[in-house]
Amino acid sequence: MNPVPSLPSLLPSSTYRLQFSKDTTFTDAVELVPYLDALGMGALYASPLLESGAGSNHGYDVVDPTRVSAERGGEQGRQALVGALRAHGLKLLLDIVPNHVGVEVAKANPWWWDVLTHGRSSRYASYFDIDWSDDAGASLKILLPILDANEEKALSELSLSDDRSELRYYEHAFPVAPGTGDTGTAQEVHERQHYRLASWKRGAAELTYRRFFDVSTLAAVRVEDPAVFEATHREVLRWVAAGEVDGLRIDHPDGLSDPGGYLRRLRAAIGPDRWLLVEKILGVGEELPASWPVHGTSGYEALREICGVFVDPDGAGLLTQFAAEHTGVRESAHAAEHRGRREVADTILAAEVRRIAEVAREVPGVAAALAEPAAAAGPVGGVTAGGDGAAAEGAAAEAQPDPTAEVLRAAVAELLCGFPVYRSYLPEQRAALDVAVSVARANRPDLAGVLTALHAALLADPTGLLTTRVQQTSGMVTAKGVEDTAFYRWNRFVALNEVGGDPARFGVSPAEFHAVAAAREAGRPASMTTLSTHDTKRSEDVRARLAVLAEIPGEWTGLMRRWSARHPLPDRSLELLAWQCLVGAWPISPERLAGYLGKASKEAKLVTSHVEPVADVDEAIAAWPAQVLGDAELVAEIEAFVARIAAPGRSNSLGQKLLQLAGPGVPDVYQGTELFEYSLVDPDNRRPVDFAARRALLDRLDEGWLPDVDAGGAAKLLVTASATRLRRYRPELFSGYRPLAAQGPAAAHAVAFARGSSLVAVATRLPVGLAARGGWDGTVLPLPDAATDWHDMITGAAVDGSAPQLGTLLARYPVALLVRPA
Repeated sequence: MNPVPSLPSLLPSSTYRLQFSKDTTFTDAVELVPYLDALGMGALYASPLLESGAGSNHGYDVVDPTRVSAERGGEQGRQALVGALRAHGLKLLLDIVPNHVGVEVAKANPWWWDVLTHGRSSRYASYFDIDWSDDAGASLKILLPILDANEEKALSELSLSDDRSELRYYEHAFPVAPGTGDTGTAQEVHERQHYRLASWKRGAAELTYRRFFDVSTLAAVRVEDPAVFEATHREVLRWVAAGEVDGLRIDHPDGLSDPGGYLRRLRAAIGPDRWLLVEKILGVGEELPASWPVHGTSGYEALREICGVFVDPDGAGLLTQFAAEHTGVRESAHAAEHRGRREVADTILAAEVRRIAEVAREVPGVAAALAEPAAAAGPVGGVTAGGDGAAAEGAAAEAQPDPTAEVLRAAVAELLCGFPVYRSYLPEQRAALDVAVSVARANRPDLAGVLTALHAALLADPTGLLTTRVQQTSGMVTAKGVEDTAFYRWNRFVALNEVGGDPARFGVSPAEFHAVAAAREAGRPASMTTLSTHDTKRSEDVRARLAVLAEIPGEWTGLMRRWSARHPLPDRSLELLAWQCLVGAWPISPERLAGYLGKASKEAKLVTSHVEPVADVDEAIAAWPAQVLGDAELVAEIEAFVARIAAPGRSNSLGQKLLQLAGPGVPDVYQGTELFEYSLVDPDNRRPVDFAARRALLDRLDEGWLPDVDAGGAAKLLVTASATRLRRYRPELFSGYRPLAAQGPAAAHAVAFARGSSLVAVATRLPVGLAARGGWDGTVLPLPDAATDWHDMITGAAVDGSAPQLGTLLARYPVALLVRPA
């Protein structure tokens, strides 16, 4: 039986993503519902709503999955929101987090507090993925890396609460096990606990529990255990059973030990009619595992495809040359990605590599390979991480080096870095593992014997502990090494450096765009599509504006060369990123830009890092935005250049918005992006949204106003509302997919498709080139069935004939949404 479920009866026409927090509560959302209804949205797409860490602006740090968030409004507020949505005919899609829970404040998480109190005898000990003993069988304590870098001094600062029931370290509190705190100093009591407080620097190499990526304050839970699944999902499933939730979006399934098994258990729990999506980052050409009973992904692959079709491939050569000239390094994107992977595997994820190596050593075939002379005495290569050396030093300082242990760790690290996608799902998608082994052997031929043994062991036991840990960790290495390292270093053209993106592929051809859209319609028509999320590196409109640079690479590189000489930064690759983000997000305050560059430079790990900050570098980066924006002459040049690219950028914004909203899949609108919205990575993209302004603009549009395409953004709201209302009230139009080819001298500047025979979407691409050649010049767009009764839903105008002139059709706006009468 085909595991891909049929279209759910509760499928919405579109979704609107809202980030809930103490500042955006259920009460706020209730007030917003009439606006979402008027906008034509089909569902509210809510960020996680279970009890999370105090002040969390995202909700992915759930501390108690048995109850709704009090900060967001509690159970009464949630019920009120559900009631408001139902009264307006809107559905609810809920984001849930099965992989991990928040443990930053130990006492806020009752399960974690109990484990710290009672250790292995805690009723919740099996809920977490904790190493309770080392490979020699010796007992281990839970390492909590929360102390200052000077661990000895920090330990001397521990204190006990007045009743001696808690250990204290500044604002941190930890439980004292029964019967262990009656006598002794705080330090002596600490030695008797089931946990060990340690310097934050030791977490990277010595952590004894699985976590979310390198975030030690997010502890992984074992949802593969039916009891843990029931405990972590009971409250959400209660909402589903009550008919209050129509669909679920699953955060980070790649972190789970058995994503397919989890999803099958979840599908059985929610029934066949609920919409089920996964936050799965697909590589180019990668498909979801066939056995997963889900409708699709949260849409990052569509983001790459839709945004990419507005990028001019002819800009690649000059931008590539300039990046190499500016940085003094000629390196491919794939080489930069592999280098980033190796750095994180050797440093911030060293604990995960060690855990895998310890499991692998117990596998007979691997042990035999290690016993071979070449392995026992062979060289151990690796990458020295810029700025993150302390973690590597901590790993090396664990004990006197064991040559075979170091060989095995090197082999594991190289294997993890070789995956062409995030992970495999053995026995499915074995090809990814095969490629990883091949790449690893090519990079380290001296480790070929050990890698071959690892490969055989993984294939021999596809559900075993070794395979589970390798597959869980390869995605971590990719996310941290590529998205959060290489994408901040390899800055040729940062519009492509996006979650789910491939910077090596300079844009997407119309032919590729149509092929993947048709495949989505045929294979997963209920998959989500998106352009912006709470996790994107830059908003859709920043990327749309930056796409213009690919059309004028000579002009851009000339300006950037001069500007960077006038105001240099401590790192040349950071300069490439900074100037692109400055013009992409303009106007931007010094505070916003300084916050962004501080984060970006530390993620890049070239001249400073989160682990090893360099004070003078950090100070120079923090001061740079104010220096640039305080240079009046330069600001005038920036404003003039942004004025040059702003209009074509807005054309790209409208084009990608229409293609997403009218195309296959269920489109999501991230909060605020129905207007032009120029934000950078979080927390910049989680700033408050002015919904009052959006309501007022929508009211004017409903009075017949056709706004200009200007910075006010009403034109984008018009395009959004035209498409989302049509999707909601005439859903029958949105089936099927057929590319439409324009004809004439400017045909390459149009991208168009039909959904069935009664709906057509057309957008302008490469608008600078179009203007340079003198416009559409008689180019026409033949419409389906030679019909002549079309009208444009955006302008309300009738279409002239069955093959309208694009110069006329797109005279008012660079996009058109054509519909025939019902």
